Amino acid sequence: MRRILAVVVLISICGVAAAPDSLSDMPRYASDNSLLRPDGYREWIYLSSGLGMNYSANPGDHEMFTNVFVPRWAYKEFLESGKWPDKTMFVVEERGSESRGSINKRGKYQTDSMGIGVEVKDEKRFPERWAYFGFSEERKSAQAHPKEGCWECHENHAAVEHTFVQFYPTLKPVAQKFGTYRQERAKVQ
Repeated sequence: MRRILAVVVLISICGVAAAPDSLSDMPRYASDNSLLRPDGYREWIYLSSGLGMNYSANPGDHEMFTNVFVPRWAYKEFLESGKWPDKTMFVVEERGSESRGSINKRGKYQTDSMGIGVEVKDEKRFPERWAYFGFSEERKSAQAHPKEGCWECHENHAAVEHTFVQFYPTLKPVAQKFGTYRQERAKVQ
């Protein structure tokens, strides 16, 4: 009994890195190095939603919602350090938007899935540590996007590492507290 109590006290004092809740909370790859679509991401921590966000000066032909999710274990580690641990995945779920339906008179609501984007931090697999993938509803695996696309944009504009914490209001103060937030990235360009 004393040995168990000593281990519990030691863990409480020293702390232990958060562990994934399941294997689907970690990046999984096919034999051709493509990322397998994450399962169960809607049970992860919800970070934020955007509506009609576009990083281009030319607006798209429709406004869509984006919902961002991250595994619980990675979220917990971020709260303790202001940094994303290796093997963190972000899922950006893209959904259509509608303004007319049922009893709705104003505003917009989310509709069908248009696919997901997945951002992965995997320091051993990717020389640049972060990689980006896109999945339609039917795709079960995807190759990483070229570096000139998502990676370059995140490298040049993300407030914390390769993540747009400037758009996640609950995480921004955490990163500021730990000094990992790059304030200049939040300014309008």
